[in-house]
Amino acid sequence: MSKARYPYPADEFDAVDPHAGPRGVHRRARSVWTRVWPFLLVIVLFPAIAYGVVTLLTGTDIGPTGGSGLPTVAVTGTAEASAPATSATSPSPGTTTTAPATTTPTAPDLRTPVAVLNATKTSGLAAKGSTALKSAGFTTITTGNYPGTAPATSVVYYATAKLEATARAAATALKITTVTLDPAKAGSTITVVLAKDYTP
Repeated sequence: MSKARYPYPADEFDAVDPHAGPRGVHRRARSVWTRVWPFLLVIVLFPAIAYGVVTLLTGTDIGPTGGSGLPTVAVTGTAEASAPATSATSPSPGTTTTAPATTTPTAPDLRTPVAVLNATKTSGLAAKGSTALKSAGFTTITTGNYPGTAPATSVVYYATAKLEATARAAATALKITTVTLDPAKAGSTITVVLAKDYTP
């Protein structure tokens, strides 16, 4: 409907208000608090809900330091001190060991030839040593006098590492504590040198 055909007379509502502000019903400006509190609610409420859900599902509390709170299994064990590995290598020539030994690499062979030499001026000492070896089961024994400088104490010399067990058995039978790997003094097998300390 055009203004020319408008049947009603003009009144105060038809006059245009020169004021540029809004007309009719409108909202007033919101305060800062009303704009901020929804965000604060989300920040505080959602973590509390998440905490409750996780606690309910796991059945345990989550520690304040961030731990999982799950049951832990303590693993305990007995530390076993490993025994030092025994060397499988043979002792070097000139090595002196003490008899009797706690373990021997092989069983002694009592058929091994053993020479018993007297390094003292006491007559018949080698024969007495031979008798002690025969009582221990040795079968091949020779006796004689020691040609070199007499050692300070009685000693059993053996030529190779394979003869160590047999040499120790001879030392035990003669109550000699020094057993030495020395091919030069042992000859081809085992040589027992009886010094002043030897008592039959």
